[in-house]
Amino acid sequence: MDFDNIGEMALGSRLRALSNMVTEDAERIYELYDIELKPKWFPVFYFLSNQNEGKSITSIAKGIGQSHPSVIKLVREMAKAGLVREKKDKSDGRVTNIILSKKGTELSEKIKEQYTDVEKAIQDTLKQTRHNVWLAIQEFEYLLNEKTLFERVAEQKKDREAQKIEIVDYLPEHQSAFKSLNEEWIETYFKMEEADRIALDQPEEYILNKGGKILIAIHDNTVLGVCALIKRQDEKYDYELAKMAVSPKAQGKGVGYLLGRAIIDKANALGASHLYLESNTILKPAVSLYKKLGFEKIAGHHTPYERCNIQMGLKL
Repeated sequence: MDFDNIGEMALGSRLRALSNMVTEDAERIYELYDIELKPKWFPVFYFLSNQNEGKSITSIAKGIGQSHPSVIKLVREMAKAGLVREKKDKSDGRVTNIILSKKGTELSEKIKEQYTDVEKAIQDTLKQTRHNVWLAIQEFEYLLNEKTLFERVAEQKKDREAQKIEIVDYLPEHQSAFKSLNEEWIETYFKMEEADRIALDQPEEYILNKGGKILIAIHDNTVLGVCALIKRQDEKYDYELAKMAVSPKAQGKGVGYLLGRAIIDKANALGASHLYLESNTILKPAVSLYKKLGFEKIAGHHTPYERCNIQMGLKL
């Protein structure tokens, strides 16, 4: 495989190829030192060689970073080869531990010269490289433990798809989507209230004609989400972020964040000083989104909605 041509996305395949190369040499090295050990057994063998007592399958799996089923399979193979055996735990007879057999213990002494030579050979090889592969692997593993490759790819997918989403001002043709998307989430978790019906049935009169705005998220001529900016008669919080709704088909694509940012930008353009919103704590993704946008919990403001149990504000 031409890895230089494919590039970094073939990292997994290249690491497997490198692993195969090293494993093939490992088999020959064991033969060179007359060591009856398969490369795939080495992690379990080395782990048990450095233990003063037997260890359970669970402890071994945790110690070498492999799955429980894979360790069971390796231990069975090693037991068949006479390298390990079972031993009942001294403190709990119901627990079976794995220890090196007499043959395995003798092998753990015999293999030490091989360890010395292999370590020296690898160190000499690393000295000939511009980049220390061992340290690079450690760093790469650390980063993947912080955030998996899957999570990183999912973020890139979301960012790429978000670039195709257009945020536009509300037009009369959007009224149906504005109403249906909001009705869908409200009726899923709560019940429609009178204030909902007024805002959704008459958005021009209730929101737009009073100095507010409605933004629509569109992709391929399909409405993915909606959000309103409502003018408030309040000394501090002069506008409210409200009626945010995202199509279930578009959830997880960052539509809510795009709408939230666009509403904040619109509020700034209108000269707003503070934004207000109402929500309910059972809507955990929504509350997390608002916090990500910079909103903080506040209290003490009148609300027409029974479902509201959290109020949040943002200083612009």
